[in-house]
Amino acid sequence: MRPVALTSRGTEDSNRDFLEFFLEMMGLLSLDRSALLVVAALFGMYQFAEGGCSGRCCQGTDFTCVTTDWRMDRVYGTCYCDDKCLKTKDCCFDYPTECPAQPCIVSEWSHWSGCAQPCQPSIRVRRRSVERLPQNSGQACPRLEEQAGCMEYQDRQGQFCASVQGAAFITTMEYSKGRTHDLYGAPVDAGFCMEFKMESLTAQCMVENRPYTRWMQYLREGYTVCVACQPPAMNNHSQSCQGDGNLAEREELLHWQAVGSPRCRGTWRKVQRLQRCSCPQVHSFIFI
Repeated sequence: MRPVALTSRGTEDSNRDFLEFFLEMMGLLSLDRSALLVVAALFGMYQFAEGGCSGRCCQGTDFTCVTTDWRMDRVYGTCYCDDKCLKTKDCCFDYPTECPAQPCIVSEWSHWSGCAQPCQPSIRVRRRSVERLPQNSGQACPRLEEQAGCMEYQDRQGQFCASVQGAAFITTMEYSKGRTHDLYGAPVDAGFCMEFKMESLTAQCMVENRPYTRWMQYLREGYTVCVACQPPAMNNHSQSCQGDGNLAEREELLHWQAVGSPRCRGTWRKVQRLQRCSCPQVHSFIFI
C-alpha cells in the first residue's frame, strides 16, 4: 500500500487555500458561485498540464517520484512514476509513453568451461553478463549462469583416462547440441542409438530442480528412452559406450546413473539398437 504523499502541489486543502489566495489577489472573490467554478476548472486544467510523468521516471520503489494527476485507472489524485507503480496500479496516465519499459540486455553466453574434474562425471559452466539493467518495469534479467553434466576422457596431463566398467552415465541430449566436429576439426562420428525401457529409478530424480538437473524429472518408470552413443564417450576400439548394453540380452537388467546428481539412478532393459534416436526430446539422452 502506498503512503499518502505530499506533492509540490500539496493536499486538496492546500490547493483550495492557494485557489482562494489566488482569487483574492485577482479581486475575484466577489464573483458569483458559477464564475468561481469556471475559475476553479481553469485552475484544474493548469494542474493537468503540469502533472504527469514527464521528467519524473524513477527506478525501483521511490515514494518521492510522485505528482497529482489522472492515474491509469482514470482516478484523479496522487500518482507515481516509479518502477513499482505498475504493480501497485497507481501510475500516472502517461507513464507508459513517458517512461517506456526497457528490458534487461545481456551478453552472449561464454564458451563452456572444462569439466570441474577429469575422468569422472562432473559439471561444466558457462556465463553471461548484464549489459543494461531493466528500466521502467522492463523485463527482468534472465539467468546469468548455466551448468551441465559432463565428463572428460583425458586427465590434466593429457593422458587418456583408464577404462572404467560399470553403470551407464547419461545426461540430456542438449549436451551434444551443436557438437559436429572434434577439437581437431574432424567430423564427429554420428555413433548409434540405444533404446531402453525404464524399469526403476530413485525418487531423487523427480525432485531435482536445479537448472542443470531439471531434465531428470522426465525420467519415468515404464517409458521408452533413447540414449545416443557418440564420441568421445564412444570407445574407438570397441565402438561402444560404457554401460550401453549393446551386447546384453534383452531381459538383462542394466544400471544407469544421471550425471549431475549421483542420487538419481536406476535400471533399464535393452529394447533395440538404432542408427538414429527417434524418441521425443524430453526422453532423449546421451552417454557421457
